[in-house]
Amino acid sequence: MSYATKNLRNITLLGHSGSGKTSFAETMLFEAGAISRKGSVENNSTISDYTNIEQEKGNSLFSTLLHAKWRDHKINILDTPGSDDFIGEVVSSLKVADTSLMILNAASGVEVGTEIVWDYVNQFKTPSIFVVNQVDHDKSDFESTLAQAQNTFGRKVVPVQFPLNQGPDFNTIIDALRMIMYVFPDGGGKPKKEPIPETEIKRAQEMHNALVEIAAENDEALMEKFFEDGSLSESELARGLTLALAKQDFYPMFCCSATNNMGSGRIMGFLNDIAPSPADRESTNLEGGDILKTDAFKETSVFIFKTISEPQVGMVSYFKVYSGRVTDGMELVNADNRSTERLSQIFEANGKSRTQVQELQAGDIGVTVKLKNTHTNNTLNQKGVDRVIEKIKFPSPRIRTAVMPPSKSEMEKLMKALHQIEEEDPTLIVEQNATIKQTILHGQGQLHLDLIKYRIEKVNNISMEFSKPKIAYRETITKVANSSYRHKKQSGGSGQFAEVHMRIEPYYEGMPEPSGLTVRKTELIDLEWGGKLSFYWCIVGGSIDAKYINAIKKGVMQKMEEGPLTGSNCIDIRVSIYDGKMHPVDSNDMAFMIAAAQVFKQAFEQAGPQLLEPIHDVDIICSDLVMGDVMGDLQSRRAIIMGMDAEGSQQKIHTRVPLSELYQYSSTLRALTQGKAKFTRRFAEFLPVSNELKSELVKDHQKALETV
Repeated sequence: MSYATKNLRNITLLGHSGSGKTSFAETMLFEAGAISRKGSVENNSTISDYTNIEQEKGNSLFSTLLHAKWRDHKINILDTPGSDDFIGEVVSSLKVADTSLMILNAASGVEVGTEIVWDYVNQFKTPSIFVVNQVDHDKSDFESTLAQAQNTFGRKVVPVQFPLNQGPDFNTIIDALRMIMYVFPDGGGKPKKEPIPETEIKRAQEMHNALVEIAAENDEALMEKFFEDGSLSESELARGLTLALAKQDFYPMFCCSATNNMGSGRIMGFLNDIAPSPADRESTNLEGGDILKTDAFKETSVFIFKTISEPQVGMVSYFKVYSGRVTDGMELVNADNRSTERLSQIFEANGKSRTQVQELQAGDIGVTVKLKNTHTNNTLNQKGVDRVIEKIKFPSPRIRTAVMPPSKSEMEKLMKALHQIEEEDPTLIVEQNATIKQTILHGQGQLHLDLIKYRIEKVNNISMEFSKPKIAYRETITKVANSSYRHKKQSGGSGQFAEVHMRIEPYYEGMPEPSGLTVRKTELIDLEWGGKLSFYWCIVGGSIDAKYINAIKKGVMQKMEEGPLTGSNCIDIRVSIYDGKMHPVDSNDMAFMIAAAQVFKQAFEQAGPQLLEPIHDVDIICSDLVMGDVMGDLQSRRAIIMGMDAEGSQQKIHTRVPLSELYQYSSTLRALTQGKAKFTRRFAEFLPVSNELKSELVKDHQKALETV
């Protein structure tokens, strides 16, 4: 059976680790009859966390697609990890979700992971529902959690319910939307509906009136009805709240105990009745600025939001139908590479269990297998249609490590396996860095990299070690220097002869022409590693033939690729060739290339050489309680604190830190804050290192050269 677009609900479960997302998903499936027995995270028996590593770690590490049939609707559920080491799984889920359920821990309130995710919710303009879970916890504080949410996310967070007796004896919820009290039996399940007690009726009525006003504000006809009658019918209230939720003018808050199955059924009913369908959402953006309305009667367009590789299956592709319908055996064209793909089978998914279906309509989410040339972020279209759905912008990496196989013979196998994982996980970048001669993994955090290592060793059976990556320093100069070098070699037959006179200067945009020289030819070269080489040919009178320009330039570039101080790349230098000598027989390109490299080295050493290190802007979000420890650690890393801001209930520290000091920072920050702080980093600039550090690095480089 395929579901009409208006009868689909696509939700993603978001929240900090430990908020209970996976338990809530399990209860949703149980309530809907999709499973006959409710599993638990503790027993490794949930439908969502089904991989070996998730069960071993006891946490969600991947997003998992589930679905539940509720009344005449289908609810697609994407359960996501709580650790921002796996933020890519969250971002891809938000891309295709039409509603997010922000799960909060009633004992912990709004945690930093929730705030990080909220930034992406805002980017995708996703309607959101807050669920205060674990109100049966002995430290549950619904009122404090509500206050924190309103302080952090604004007054659009509006309670729909509140628990009457939170804590270990919790079994009662007062619902202000329906103005009813739910009393749950031991073990949860279907509650009794009872009148709201007199002691709570005033609060419930005030909450109900607030919901009616929100509904009325989003529809002129409802507003007029509200002014005339002072109330709205249940269907009118539902229509108004659907509009408010879809426009992000309203974030309803519910409460529940997912593990005890108390309250989840009411939330599913709200999703069914109030949450927007794919047709209610704003049109999808296309590359180039156009938009696409979700419509089952238009030409078919499908977006691949996630790919994984499974043993005995191959590539598994998760997709959303943005327009039209997808049927078994349908052929679609990849808009990114023009290849034709046949969807031989399409499935609905509940974790690792997949059920083949014949058709999925616009707005639905499904799975297919064995696509040959289609990957995450690709669009598949009906033949004759040219659309590219706006791609997911994944976050930049925050952590890096070098990787080493146990032997050179294993390197090819390792790289093949890493690139396979990189294809599945867009937040991982595999770099073979020629400058530092290392293979570098760039990821979101230590847990992210540890997961990669686990997969390489357990799935691919390849040993892999992490090591501290080298730093790609830069070398430059601070003053003008002139030098000359004569290369002369005679060993029977024709010899080699070249003499080059060179001036080098620090390069900057708009600098004046070199004094005392006659400029014949200039070239400004953008270096592969950043920075510039400004090359001036100032030979007068033919002392060096112009045919040797390229050889001389090549010799200079050779030395700039491996600088004289530490073998690092050189940047921002102007080189002027102003004199020299050549021999009619013994001069050749090789001779001038060698002479140019040597004279550049001599001049560089006389021009106030300077070593530069990469500096990164680092933003840390943490609570007041741990800020002192975080600041102390930053100072030990040669960090410069640029400022601090309040970020909801957290503090945001802006700082600049040398890249060399950020190795394993993710693990340190996690240990300092018990995992309750997050950070982002991005390259800022190169700055000079201290003379002490410079001397140390130069000595290390010389020792390394001596051992070669």
